[in-house]
Amino acid sequence: MKIMLDTNILVSAIFFPTAQTHRFVREVSVSHRLVLCDYVIEELRLVVERKFPSKKESIENFFAELPFDYVRVPKRVDAENIPSVRDQKDTPIIAAAINENVDIFVTGDKDFLVLDIKAPEIMTMTGFLKKYA
Repeated sequence: MKIMLDTNILVSAIFFPTAQTHRFVREVSVSHRLVLCDYVIEELRLVVERKFPSKKESIENFFAELPFDYVRVPKRVDAENIPSVRDQKDTPIIAAAINENVDIFVTGDKDFLVLDIKAPEIMTMTGFLKKYA
């Protein structure tokens, strides 16, 4: 399956590693095809710059060791085919997941979790591990 991660999942995996985050990253990277979009990667870099400036090297090391497909968010978002997200800055992320035919989008953001869409399946890290690991 193609699995796309949101920024908050990457922050948890990189800066707050636990047995659960290690298990999740291993499961996704070994048994599935990981997809990351440019918007999420850039958002992660901005979060690191703002909250963890001394840890910039950590994200580069993480990406160097993690196999993933890099995709770009669409330049134009077709509002008719993309669900409305409360926080408009999140629209490109869900648009990328839909355009790339991602099977699962993993996030901790409630604005995504409440979306009622057929695909991708939107779930938390815990939900993913319970259902697919």
